[in-house]
Amino acid sequence: MAIVLGENRYGKSRVRLMKVDRGGERHQVFEWDVEVWLTGDFESCYRDGDNSRILPTDTMKNTVYSLARSSAAISMEDFAVELVSHFTENTPYAESARARIAGTLWRHIDNGGTEFPTAFTHASDKLDTTTVTKSRAAEPSITSGFEGLWLLKTAKSGFAGYLKDRLTTLKETHDRLFGTLAAAEWRYTEPVLDFSRLRPKIEISLIRAFAEHDSLSVQQTLYAMARAALEDVSEIADVHLKMPNKHCNLVDLSPFGQDNPNEIFVPTDEPHGSIEACVKRCEESAVRVE
Repeated sequence: MAIVLGENRYGKSRVRLMKVDRGGERHQVFEWDVEVWLTGDFESCYRDGDNSRILPTDTMKNTVYSLARSSAAISMEDFAVELVSHFTENTPYAESARARIAGTLWRHIDNGGTEFPTAFTHASDKLDTTTVTKSRAAEPSITSGFEGLWLLKTAKSGFAGYLKDRLTTLKETHDRLFGTLAAAEWRYTEPVLDFSRLRPKIEISLIRAFAEHDSLSVQQTLYAMARAALEDVSEIADVHLKMPNKHCNLVDLSPFGQDNPNEIFVPTDEPHGSIEACVKRCEESAVRVE
């Protein structure tokens, strides 16, 4: 029986980077958590302990900081493209490189209608993300998104008409709280775009659709959100959404002689429903007409 090395990669993770743009009186802050991966002809290292084809992961870390100093990129997508291009061009045995960046959002502190130009606070718990993959012979492939976006609807949400069996205890409702901690990824159609302009446009489309949609289920709202983004932004090919259903259970106040007209709830984290799907474009000729 032969034993061989299967799929493998190596890299550096949790490279913490904060960059301050001081190009004017109003500063900008970028805080990025970077990870880099290389794939290629590294079998001799795994099999024989021969490190002659291995770029140290410490060098990868140093490369992140050095490129950040010389880079003019203001989007994580453009910086990730610079990283993967550097590693595929300068690492002889690397066949492809992948960079993933998660960004912490900072905003200027409000000063009663103006902003403190050099003072910041966290904008939200949401993390912006991007993943860029590049092989030597191909253009970069760019997927961006976010994690940890809290969304809540207090109206326009119900859940009824579902399959029931002897173990079903959930009661149908046409007026419920709908909460989720959303994560999204979308794939760009081109490697050179105005990512700083497109990201907020995509996010606004997703969030507006969530707020406006008359939801019959989390699944239906997920589809409506992704469809809105695809209709509004032609530069993306698909949208993948994860939307766990963070339940808020109505409290029974009848033992206390009180009513509860959908006002008092218990928010719960677990167990929660898990819903995710990818919505993508297709050729008009492939759309089935009924």
